[in-house]
Amino acid sequence: MNENHTDAAAGGTNRDCRDTADGPVPVAGPVRVTGPVPVVGGATPAVGAIGSVGPGGEDAYDVLVVGAGPVGLTTAIQLGARGWRVGLVERWPQPYPLPRAVVFDHEVARILASLGLADALPRFSEPAADYEWRNGHGETLLRLAFEDTGASGWPAMNLFTQPQLEAALEAQAHRTAGVDVLRGWEATDLAQDADGVTLTVAESGGDEPVLRGGVRRDRTLRARYVVGCDGANSFVRSRMTTTMADRGFQHDWLVLDVLPHEADRVFAPRNLQVCDPGRPTTVVSGGPGRRRWEFMVLPGESAAEFGSAQNAWRLLADWDLHPGNATLERHTLYTFRARWAENWREGRLFLAGDAAHQMPPFAGQGMCSGIRDAANLTWKLDLVLRGEAGGTLLDTYTKERSRHLRHAIELSVFLGGIICESDPAAAALRDTRMLADRRAGRDPLADLPPQILTTGLLRQGTDGEPQAPAGQLGCQGRVRFRGRTGLFDQVIGTGFALLATEDPRAVLDDDTLDWCERLGLRLLRITGDPAANGPADVVDLDGTYRSHLERCGRQALLLRPDHYLFGGAARMEEAPCLVAALRQELVASLGASRELVASAAVSPVR
Repeated sequence: MNENHTDAAAGGTNRDCRDTADGPVPVAGPVRVTGPVPVVGGATPAVGAIGSVGPGGEDAYDVLVVGAGPVGLTTAIQLGARGWRVGLVERWPQPYPLPRAVVFDHEVARILASLGLADALPRFSEPAADYEWRNGHGETLLRLAFEDTGASGWPAMNLFTQPQLEAALEAQAHRTAGVDVLRGWEATDLAQDADGVTLTVAESGGDEPVLRGGVRRDRTLRARYVVGCDGANSFVRSRMTTTMADRGFQHDWLVLDVLPHEADRVFAPRNLQVCDPGRPTTVVSGGPGRRRWEFMVLPGESAAEFGSAQNAWRLLADWDLHPGNATLERHTLYTFRARWAENWREGRLFLAGDAAHQMPPFAGQGMCSGIRDAANLTWKLDLVLRGEAGGTLLDTYTKERSRHLRHAIELSVFLGGIICESDPAAAALRDTRMLADRRAGRDPLADLPPQILTTGLLRQGTDGEPQAPAGQLGCQGRVRFRGRTGLFDQVIGTGFALLATEDPRAVLDDDTLDWCERLGLRLLRITGDPAANGPADVVDLDGTYRSHLERCGRQALLLRPDHYLFGGAARMEEAPCLVAALRQELVASLGASRELVASAAVSPVR
């Protein structure tokens, strides 16, 4: 399933590859939060947040996020919802109005819904339904059927319109207390020290500086941490010492976004991959009312000539599309690459989204991976800022996400190798193999490893490896809880949760219960009894959670805020040890961080 890069090309002017898109917001100084702050996961509201003005008179935040595309917006909303003061810096004063990414999966749909977009998602997305691969002769090589309801409670794959998603995310960011969206300000310098990061920003028109009377106005911002969500040409990454690893995959494609005038025109299959060595082609939905075509530039062809509007219409003519029955919304050339940063954290600086990685679009995991980055990092920053964990917890961000990300990249490169084959003889061998697999009922993707976390903050076995089901993605189903019915996140909320076949409170001592309350760890009993109405009772309406517990062979599962499992307990008597293991990891991170501070000072980054 194809998509395009979504993150900011911070060092260039090509807005097709940027992680930005928000409306103009006048910068009138920091927002001051009064009254209670909504908190994700039921944790205690944040205390000790940086004030609105720093000791040097600079605007002060807990976290600064550079780049206001889907990844940056998600990061800001999640931190703001947890009670932290966030500055979201974006160099473009206007939103980018055209599509880039077009697909997200069930896991990302769950994350977006948890931000407050549950009701909005159906307005700009639709289930992918199917994805068929054909060779140049029209023979079906592979057909994937996607579930209407995936493991996370949302359609397995979804096609969407990115500008509408970003508009919904930005609106939510403005509704989130403590989040300042700073549009038209470009990050130009930064320096970190033992206590935080100083970021200099200057007025920007996006692709050029804004001068007033020949002078460019700048501001100084201060935060404890900075997250670079600023795209493939990341400014934040340029201030880090990390290097980029390159998989060596590179192909140029012409991407066309089209608005067919015939609203009732049916494209079957809805999503098609033409593996024709004469012209590899992708045809997919671009969200409701939109279609996307992608054509590979063949060896020896001029990319500049191939990317013209005239050539776009020539290619679309084979699909019975012309200016009389369609609007060419966008045509642009992309170079698909497979690259990732070796380190995503350096002191108080972090990378997320395309700033940390880029991949071919063939698995539809580019934007998805960036949203996962945000979901993984934000709850860890929250715990560290609250003093419930030490800074060494933040080292698990690179460990967990980098390995997980490599799976997505390898899948994308594997699919790209099949799709981008331009040698007729090699393509014929590929067709023979895939047609034989299809006749035999063999899945060519079956041998790929599962996409799970394999290291990090997970319950360890005696061999030091994650103890199953630790690292697996948790499920989501419909529940009833305290009189409310719906998907788990919308009814109960997000955050740490212990899901058990019996009330977990009965096996935990008072000290542990107090710690769970402070952490925001919900203690819940999963039941199929429709009459159950106790304070911890979650009625599992469709059997989703009871089936999951049974498949795992566990009576209790401890869920992290990013929906991955910390671990499980085979018997309720083992649940205290499961909770204790999480507590021990977080307490140990506090001790390790104190030792690091005592042994060495943080060196400023250039």
